[in-house]
Amino acid sequence: MSTPAQNTDPVNIDYYLLDELLSEEEVLTRKKVRAFVDTSVLPVINDYWEAAQFPFELVPGIAQLGIIGSTIEGYGCPGLSRLAAGMVSLEMSRGDGSLNTFIGVQSGLSMGTINMLGNEEQKQRWLPGMATLDKIGAFGLTEPDHGSDSVALETTARREGGHYILNGRKRWIGNANIADVVIIWARDEADNKVKGFILEKNDDGTYPEGYTTELITGKIGKRAIWQPDVMIDNVRIPAENKLAEAHSFRDVTRVLTATRSGASWESVGHGIAAYEAAVSYATQRVQFGRPIAGFQLVQNKLANMLSELTAMQLICFRLATLADQGKMTSPMASLAKMHTAQKARWICLQARDILGGNGLLLENHVARHMTDMEVVHTYEGTDSIQSLLIGRDITGISAFA
Repeated sequence: MSTPAQNTDPVNIDYYLLDELLSEEEVLTRKKVRAFVDTSVLPVINDYWEAAQFPFELVPGIAQLGIIGSTIEGYGCPGLSRLAAGMVSLEMSRGDGSLNTFIGVQSGLSMGTINMLGNEEQKQRWLPGMATLDKIGAFGLTEPDHGSDSVALETTARREGGHYILNGRKRWIGNANIADVVIIWARDEADNKVKGFILEKNDDGTYPEGYTTELITGKIGKRAIWQPDVMIDNVRIPAENKLAEAHSFRDVTRVLTATRSGASWESVGHGIAAYEAAVSYATQRVQFGRPIAGFQLVQNKLANMLSELTAMQLICFRLATLADQGKMTSPMASLAKMHTAQKARWICLQARDILGGNGLLLENHVARHMTDMEVVHTYEGTDSIQSLLIGRDITGISAFA
């Protein structure tokens, strides 16, 4: 199968001129992340993805972008607007979903949790080093038997003098085998409430006794980020490492609501990448004596792909504005995640179809985005769970416990 030459002409994905809504800072943020993706990520990421290896060589360049910590103000963080944070996620996932997940776990789930639920001493202790990527974070919520029903988690914490003793298991925990700071959600045996605890590496770079990880292999998507199983066997956590404002699972929900919009922006990024590849390919690929872009079936696909991509962008732009105004609700975030994940998944499939056999090749990037969207479709709440959260808001009746 021959591959057409890469079309370097820009593809218009902003039909409704949404870029006009961006501030100068937001435009600059988008441009610098896109430039990093084009010059540093795209030339190497396929090899890392295929080998299921994390691209450590890219971490210093990510740190230099000054985007880690996202919307957090102070502590060495950039204090980005929600739109600027959206641009980071969009452009990084346009390059690669694994890297976007690495940044999302770091900035949103790990640092966001500490910023939202930690006291001032805890923020000063951990956030500055995480903002420079000198310290990597992980977020330990999901368990082998508890994904969508994570509220029923079984990992336990027991106070014993100046420490908490943690026992349990976690699964699909991004960065957990390389992280310096691991947030572990566990049920306090004293009151049966879910609380957050910070596990830190020892000074010699090892993990505390009883904390072990086993890398999950055989993934079809997000292959360039490590998401291990975690075993927690009588791990001792200093009492001062309990997050001061994490009192129940309701606080976990607050964190997940705040980060769910990031998955929506990521879906847009994957959709853009797939659409750009499809347009570029269709204008170059010649069959039956002319470019396939001239055939009605292909133009119909491209028009519908752009339509869905535009709707996704409109939802995300509006959600970012509402978040900055303090008006974003959990059902709003769920609606955005459900819609964008569904449509980006579909857009990637259409792009794969337009590329035909060449769509199977990593060198054309579409297959990587298509399988990465299988992951996005599941994490931060599956499509079905998001629909039930919205349904509960519509009807006032919960369809699940």
